[in-house]
Amino acid sequence: MDIFTFETISALVTLTAMEIVLGIDNIVFISIVVSRTPSESRERTRKLGIFFALFSRLILLFSITWIMSLKEPFFEVFGKAFSGRDLILLFGGLFLIAKSTYEIHHKVADAPENQTQTISGAAKMILLQIVLLDVVFSLDSVITAVGMAEHLWIMVSAMVISMAIMLVTAKKIGDFVDHNPTIKILALSFLLLIGVMLVIEGMGEHVQKGYIYFAMGFSLLVEMLNMQYRKRHLNR
Repeated sequence: MDIFTFETISALVTLTAMEIVLGIDNIVFISIVVSRTPSESRERTRKLGIFFALFSRLILLFSITWIMSLKEPFFEVFGKAFSGRDLILLFGGLFLIAKSTYEIHHKVADAPENQTQTISGAAKMILLQIVLLDVVFSLDSVITAVGMAEHLWIMVSAMVISMAIMLVTAKKIGDFVDHNPTIKILALSFLLLIGVMLVIEGMGEHVQKGYIYFAMGFSLLVEMLNMQYRKRHLNR
């Protein structure tokens, strides 16, 4: 069997691009939470977070039978059936809403950093949060991969390639977000929006992600224009 056909290569390229798009949420979240860690452990924590994201995707991919069984109803509340996938999305969304709201308040109120936490303790707490959200973000990624490709090697290759690209770009994205306060607030607002979307999907309502990504892209474009305007205005 010839694996390098036009069809398989096209599927690999398309799925890799889709995995990168789906991984943007993860990269933004990692960039935000890693900025709260001490500078000496920031890069290591960022890389570990991305490796955990890849690891969780591969584990879920090889457990695809279990993934598909998550769509079976666990219980009903007022006639509304909830599956395992619904619960993961629901609690993941609530966590993301709470985390984003806390971070936005922390930035707007200019709350002082907690100096009592050790470097090791801070990194461990950040990694725990990343691992929890990696599982939530990985669900959509794996389900998309299964729906778009027929061969396991294509799915695995697409995930590895997309994560390698994210590993290279994550520091630049993180530094850019960290050095631009308005972008950081915008990124936190994106995470809040994504959290709401996850809660809605956890309640059984489908949300067209294209609309979400378009809104995020448009908002980012407007903010980039604002940054250029402010830069030129200050240089006069």
